[in-house]
Amino acid sequence: MSLRTALKALPTMLRIGFSEAVAYRAEMIIWVLATTMPLIMLALWSAVARGGPVGRFGQAEFTGYFLAAFCVRQMTSSWVAWLVSYEVKQGTLAMRLLRPISPLLAYATEVLAGIPLRVAIVLPVLGISVWVAGVERAVPTSLGGWGLFALGIVGAWLITFYLNVLLGTLSLFLESSQKLMEVYMVLFFVCSGYMFPVEFFPPGVRTVMEWLPFRYQMGLPVELMTGAHATKEAWKLLAAQWTWVLGLGVVSMAVWRRGLARFAAFGG
Repeated sequence: MSLRTALKALPTMLRIGFSEAVAYRAEMIIWVLATTMPLIMLALWSAVARGGPVGRFGQAEFTGYFLAAFCVRQMTSSWVAWLVSYEVKQGTLAMRLLRPISPLLAYATEVLAGIPLRVAIVLPVLGISVWVAGVERAVPTSLGGWGLFALGIVGAWLITFYLNVLLGTLSLFLESSQKLMEVYMVLFFVCSGYMFPVEFFPPGVRTVMEWLPFRYQMGLPVELMTGAHATKEAWKLLAAQWTWVLGLGVVSMAVWRRGLARFAAFGG
């Protein structure tokens, strides 16, 4: 597939993906309801904060953080690992490979096409966050802050997508990659800042987590959204995030190509 072909096909694929997202909006609503963990954690930590601040977090800070986590989760979610695994088991991946467009581009557009509907869910939540927590605790308050957040959210989406591609592709080598996906989800919940801020971990554990991708999927964009970092520190963290983007991009593409060669060799 040439770059020119991909670029010509992209608008059509996005339109089709958006139409499917609208047609299957009930599924999207179910998915949104399945990603309400930040709202549960907000209720828990707000109750804890009634007795006094937890570090730098009072009730308003917890509100801003967890509503931001809910929004970031909606914007960066990906189900490609489960989709690839299912299509490998059913044999339908072979049909995708007959098309002139890369399956990975098709998977990516399916995920991206649903974002407008997710934005419709995110905007009211942002409004509530600004009203309850205050604008400085809910969203960036400067153009530069919005730019840093935009870089962070794109990087988070790419890390999540590439990890999903990698996990899904492992189903071409293993009888099932389902268990690995479950392990990944547990690590994501605990290490990303999804259930509680990363800074609550002891310093030694936090240092280890700086070398894992999970914090850059969730914690970093949430921190950028709520103004937790000065500009210099934000750029340093973004550099680490985009290093993960590049590294995972290279690894996932290499594993994908090798997996497809194995798939073809076995008559997929």
